[in-house]
Amino acid sequence: MILAAGLGTRMRPLTDHIPKPLLKVGGKPLIQYPIERLRAAGVTDILVNLAYRGDQIRKFLGDGRGLGVAISYSDEPFPLETGGAIAAALDWLGDSPFILVNSDVWSDYPFQQLLDMPPSPACDGCLVMVPNPDFNGAGDFSLSSVREGLASPLSVDGDGVRLTYSGISLLRPALVAEYPARRQKFPLAEVFKHAMAAGRLQGVCYRGQWRDIGTPERLRELDRQLSH
Repeated sequence: MILAAGLGTRMRPLTDHIPKPLLKVGGKPLIQYPIERLRAAGVTDILVNLAYRGDQIRKFLGDGRGLGVAISYSDEPFPLETGGAIAAALDWLGDSPFILVNSDVWSDYPFQQLLDMPPSPACDGCLVMVPNPDFNGAGDFSLSSVREGLASPLSVDGDGVRLTYSGISLLRPALVAEYPARRQKFPLAEVFKHAMAAGRLQGVCYRGQWRDIGTPERLRELDRQLSH
């Protein structure tokens, strides 16, 4: 599932007339990069959630055949935030673990690594964590071990190293389906914290290339990188 429904408020005025996932870097829309990397890992059934100017995203991606995948859509009446987006898509997601990707992150992370480490029966997900960027120096969560490629427990403020959530994860739908405070609109971060408190969320450290495209300046920086 690729999250693509946000308003892109911090990217204005670039997003006044175009949704953030269609902003281009290196000659391609942001959303095309995770699709290509998912396809390279053999993941070809993809769900994209839509809200703000979603018709433009649907027109660009179509049914996905042009990119070698099969794309379905979850239309939202308004952006339901990350947790609400998954709750609205539970019927499509079914019961098996699925990869979740934010459309506004760019990374060379090999998705095959997530497929090779499905959550254990006692765990509801594995989050890809990255070293803290300048704009998030305090990190998001604590990872008990930073040995790359090794999944280990995550906590909100526990022992370990504070890292930043990359926007890439492998989750069981039950993580959201069984969340007691599930509602129409809510952030996934609170679901993560709930699962961590119960010891049901793992993370893995990735030290490769990763960019969060949260501002026009970061978009320009990545464009320069990919255009050389």
